[in-house]
Amino acid sequence: MESLSALDQPLHYPIVRRDESVVDDYHGVKISDPYRWLEDPDSAETKQFVQKQVELCESVLKKCNTREQIRERVTKLFDHPRYGAPYKRGNKYFYSHNSGLQAQDVIYVQDNLDGEPEVLLDPNALSEDGTVSLNTTSVSKDGRYLAYGLSSSGSDWVTIKVMRVEDKTVERDTLSWVKLSSINWTHDNKGFFYSRYPAPKEGENIDAGTETNANLYHELYYHFLGTDQSEDILCWRDSENPKFTFGGYVTDDGKYLLLYISESCDPVNKVYYCDMSALPEGLEGFRGKDFLLPFVKLIDQFDALYTTIANDDTLFTFRTNKSAPRYKLVRVDLKEPSNWIDVIPESEKDVLKSAYAVNDNKMIVSYLSDVKYVLQIRDLETGSFLHQLPLDIGTIYEITARREDDMFFIHFSSFLTPGIIYQCNLGAGVPDMKIFREISVPGFDRTEFDVNQVFVPSKDGTKIPMFVVGRKNVDLDGSHPCLLYGYGGFNISITPSFSVSRIVLAWHLGAFFCIANMRGGGEYGEEWHKAGSLSKKQNVFNDFISAAEYLISAGYTQPSKLCIEGVSNGGLLIGACINQRPDLFGCALAHVGVMDMLRFHKFTIGHRWTSDYGCSDNEEEFHWLIKYSPLHNVRRPWEHIDKPSQYPCTMLLTADHDDRVVPLHTFKLLATMQHVLCTSLENSPQTNPIIGRIECKAGHGVGRPTKKLIDGAADRYGFMAMVSDATWIE
Repeated sequence: MESLSALDQPLHYPIVRRDESVVDDYHGVKISDPYRWLEDPDSAETKQFVQKQVELCESVLKKCNTREQIRERVTKLFDHPRYGAPYKRGNKYFYSHNSGLQAQDVIYVQDNLDGEPEVLLDPNALSEDGTVSLNTTSVSKDGRYLAYGLSSSGSDWVTIKVMRVEDKTVERDTLSWVKLSSINWTHDNKGFFYSRYPAPKEGENIDAGTETNANLYHELYYHFLGTDQSEDILCWRDSENPKFTFGGYVTDDGKYLLLYISESCDPVNKVYYCDMSALPEGLEGFRGKDFLLPFVKLIDQFDALYTTIANDDTLFTFRTNKSAPRYKLVRVDLKEPSNWIDVIPESEKDVLKSAYAVNDNKMIVSYLSDVKYVLQIRDLETGSFLHQLPLDIGTIYEITARREDDMFFIHFSSFLTPGIIYQCNLGAGVPDMKIFREISVPGFDRTEFDVNQVFVPSKDGTKIPMFVVGRKNVDLDGSHPCLLYGYGGFNISITPSFSVSRIVLAWHLGAFFCIANMRGGGEYGEEWHKAGSLSKKQNVFNDFISAAEYLISAGYTQPSKLCIEGVSNGGLLIGACINQRPDLFGCALAHVGVMDMLRFHKFTIGHRWTSDYGCSDNEEEFHWLIKYSPLHNVRRPWEHIDKPSQYPCTMLLTADHDDRVVPLHTFKLLATMQHVLCTSLENSPQTNPIIGRIECKAGHGVGRPTKKLIDGAADRYGFMAMVSDATWIE
């Protein structure tokens, strides 16, 4: 057993310079920003701040007795083979695989499902420390070429390379400054469409991933194999709308290029199309020319989201939320673009998450029903229901299906299921579904655990779903550590998934781990999303606080043993909740959070988030933001709460190459919390530690190598174990 008594000496926080001269005027309201200088990641003073915070954090972590036990156990459980779902291109199958502790997953190829698999691309050979990762991959239709995007140190910037599959030769093609991009091959296998930003001007910071300047003027290009990037065809740009982003999609018949245009993270887009078969000289005719592809506007306003499912020549099927917040499938003939018909109407309760054409005239349709996936086979032409596929409570991670194939694969996981790859054959009419691969974790016995879903009333009475996972037959006497995780934003659904580190918490610390599905997410469709965004963002914090109060009142835990955790928008959630209810939690883990709600839109891709948050440039929206912005609402609880109170033990986590939510958010909040709660007082009642875990050669989270994942889990959950007085159970 360990506790805060392990921190027998008060922490010596670094004294951080405050520049009181930095004051902004927001619509007549003066707001000081004394740590504005921390927005410069390259200054010597910022680097010194980071170094001192790293030293402070390590001085706390080295006193966490269970840290090494957690690291050892998580490492052991992580060491199991993992697979992605196979997909077919040409006459070959491709899939990802990790033998256990490899830093990054490896791409394999085989001639048939029973054939000997060969390593095609091993990103672990591209760096000594595993920090070069695969961001995206795409195989040409004939299976001869693999185009793949590499990311370094977790940055969102991508470099695209090309490999010849037959002999694994890496071609000379190198495409830089790629971001927010897929790779879509034309069916002649001569090249592919991709999206990028203009290269930085000479003299600008080119350490991709550490810069903070806004990303503007996205462009769609076509690359011919074997040519220099400077020769790529510029297919679309919009100089009048610098915040727009563009994605190209080639239809299954290879005839059309669809252009998806978005301006934010909101689920709305424009859709244009180009009939490539009607281009007199094909794409070749645009080489060296300075005019764009001749797109036709199908949808030219941002009022709904449209995603292509299939097309038969000019007859297109789309998934959309147009007048359907839980989504539906619709059909339109490009020859009659004003005449849309419903193929699958909106469900009364469930959210239509995806649809894939398969076996010529069928489709696989997935629904989310109370945060649980349902999978159906339907008729592509009529939308009529044909079969339901059997699934446990859990999450469908990927479906690899093509309209030309009668067989497809499903990658499934849940809280107690590490992973199952199902193979489903529709050739006989009735679906033949069997387990193709099952991922197992040696020593893990799922029968020792329970999963329950509860519905908790929020402050306004709205029922909030929450999953609770823990060991069986545990007395609900309030004595157990508990981890509560949430997100609540951007139409993103947090569904059941397997986590080695959380299983270790339940297994060896006797903890419960819980997922709250607050408003702002996509769990119940667009109405649920809108109910937790913009002027209604406070609903998200109320939902999460209500979930925490339920866990305490139901006897799962007590405030001193309740740890809350969130990432990105979820980091904002944690920052806001410890400001609003510091007495309710014993520990807080806020990863890569959006903490400065008045300036987030000024950095890298932050301008895209105004669709969920609003923007301080607008007076009404400024008043929404200032009420909950974590940076601007740090208060001393003992000055306004009747009972003795302080902030929970807090760890703010960020990384030097996070170019999505740049580290300055965490730096400024960390400096503010340490000043207001600790260093500005001689004998502060704030004895719970406020520390920052700042990682090098890492980003927002995607592509993090296995060792960094394990080290991160050991550090933050070792911290949680220490401050919640948890006992290690063998």
